[in-house]
Amino acid sequence: MRKLTDAARIIRSKNSGPYELTLDIIFNTAADFARARQGNMITPELIAGLYGIPVEEIKGVIWFEPASAVKITVRRHIVSGAPGDTDVYGAQQHAPLLSLELPL
Repeated sequence: MRKLTDAARIIRSKNSGPYELTLDIIFNTAADFARARQGNMITPELIAGLYGIPVEEIKGVIWFEPASAVKITVRRHIVSGAPGDTDVYGAQQHAPLLSLELPL
Protein backbone atom coordinates (compact mmCIF):
# COMPACT_ATOMS: atom_id res chain seq x y z
CA MET A 1 0.00 0.00 0.00
CA ARG A 2 1.13 3.51 -0.74
CA LYS A 3 -0.22 6.81 0.54
CA LEU A 4 -1.83 8.92 -2.15
CA THR A 5 0.23 11.86 -0.88
CA ASP A 6 3.37 9.95 -1.92
CA ALA A 7 2.01 9.01 -5.35
CA ALA A 8 0.47 12.35 -6.34
CA ARG A 9 2.11 15.75 -6.66
CA ILE A 10 -1.20 17.61 -6.51
CA ILE A 11 -4.32 16.78 -4.50
CA ARG A 12 -6.79 19.64 -4.46
CA SER A 13 -10.42 20.64 -4.43
CA LYS A 14 -12.31 23.58 -5.87
CA ASN A 15 -15.77 24.61 -6.90
CA SER A 16 -17.11 23.36 -10.17
CA GLY A 17 -19.87 25.94 -10.10
CA PRO A 18 -22.02 26.76 -7.07
CA TYR A 19 -23.59 23.28 -6.87
CA GLU A 20 -20.60 20.98 -7.36
CA LEU A 21 -17.06 20.36 -6.11
CA THR A 22 -14.18 19.02 -8.14
CA LEU A 23 -11.45 16.91 -6.59
CA ASP A 24 -8.23 16.73 -8.63
CA ILE A 25 -5.46 14.18 -8.23
CA ILE A 26 -2.39 14.62 -10.42
CA PHE A 27 -0.03 11.67 -10.10
CA ASN A 28 3.76 12.00 -9.93
CA THR A 29 4.34 9.52 -12.72
CA ALA A 30 2.50 8.13 -15.70
CA ALA A 31 3.17 4.66 -14.27
CA ASP A 32 1.35 5.42 -10.99
CA PHE A 33 -1.51 6.97 -12.96
CA ALA A 34 -1.73 3.89 -15.20
CA ARG A 35 -1.72 1.48 -12.23
CA ALA A 36 -4.45 3.45 -10.46
CA ARG A 37 -6.58 3.64 -13.59
CA GLN A 38 -6.11 0.04 -14.74
CA GLY A 39 -6.64 -1.22 -11.20
CA ASN A 40 -9.86 0.79 -10.92
CA MET A 41 -8.56 2.16 -7.62
CA ILE A 42 -10.51 5.43 -7.55
CA THR A 43 -14.21 4.78 -7.93
CA PRO A 44 -17.45 6.55 -7.07
CA GLU A 45 -17.93 4.00 -4.28
CA LEU A 46 -14.52 4.76 -2.77
CA ILE A 47 -15.11 8.52 -2.85
CA ALA A 48 -18.62 8.15 -1.42
CA GLY A 49 -17.19 6.11 1.45
CA LEU A 50 -14.41 8.61 2.16
CA TYR A 51 -16.85 11.52 2.23
CA GLY A 52 -19.73 9.67 3.92
CA ILE A 53 -22.17 10.48 1.14
CA PRO A 54 -24.42 8.37 -1.11
CA VAL A 55 -22.71 7.15 -4.28
CA GLU A 56 -25.41 8.94 -6.29
CA GLU A 57 -23.83 12.27 -5.25
CA ILE A 58 -20.67 11.43 -7.17
CA LYS A 59 -21.28 13.00 -10.59
CA GLY A 60 -18.26 11.48 -12.28
CA VAL A 61 -14.73 10.13 -12.14
CA ILE A 62 -12.80 11.26 -15.22
CA TRP A 63 -9.34 9.94 -16.02
CA PHE A 64 -7.19 12.31 -18.11
CA GLU A 65 -4.12 10.52 -19.40
CA PRO A 66 -2.22 13.49 -20.90
CA ALA A 67 -1.93 15.04 -17.41
CA SER A 68 -1.73 11.74 -15.45
CA ALA A 69 -4.74 13.04 -13.55
CA VAL A 70 -8.15 12.03 -12.31
CA LYS A 71 -10.98 14.49 -11.70
CA ILE A 72 -13.90 13.63 -9.44
CA THR A 73 -17.03 15.77 -9.39
CA VAL A 74 -19.24 15.70 -6.31
CA ARG A 75 -22.54 17.44 -5.52
CA ARG A 76 -22.19 20.17 -2.88
CA HIS A 77 -24.46 19.76 0.14
CA ILE A 78 -24.69 23.51 0.61
CA VAL A 79 -24.64 25.88 -2.36
CA SER A 80 -21.45 27.93 -2.50
CA GLY A 81 -21.93 31.15 -0.55
CA ALA A 82 -25.27 30.14 0.95
CA PRO A 83 -25.87 30.53 4.70
CA GLY A 84 -24.04 27.72 6.48
CA ASP A 85 -21.35 27.33 3.81
CA THR A 86 -17.95 27.15 5.51
CA ASP A 87 -15.84 26.88 2.35
CA VAL A 88 -17.09 29.28 -0.32
CA TYR A 89 -14.37 28.30 -2.82
CA GLY A 90 -14.42 24.57 -2.08
CA ALA A 91 -10.66 24.71 -1.58
CA GLN A 92 -10.61 22.76 1.70
CA GLN A 93 -12.63 19.72 0.69
CA HIS A 94 -9.78 17.45 -0.43
CA ALA A 95 -8.71 16.53 3.13
CA PRO A 96 -10.27 13.01 3.13
CA LEU A 97 -8.07 12.14 0.14
CA LEU A 98 -4.90 12.91 2.09
CA SER A 99 -5.15 9.77 4.22
CA LEU A 100 -6.06 7.48 1.30
CA GLU A 101 -3.78 4.49 0.66
CA LEU A 102 -3.74 2.65 -2.66
CA PRO A 103 -2.10 -0.63 -3.71
CA LEU A 104 0.30 1.06 -6.15
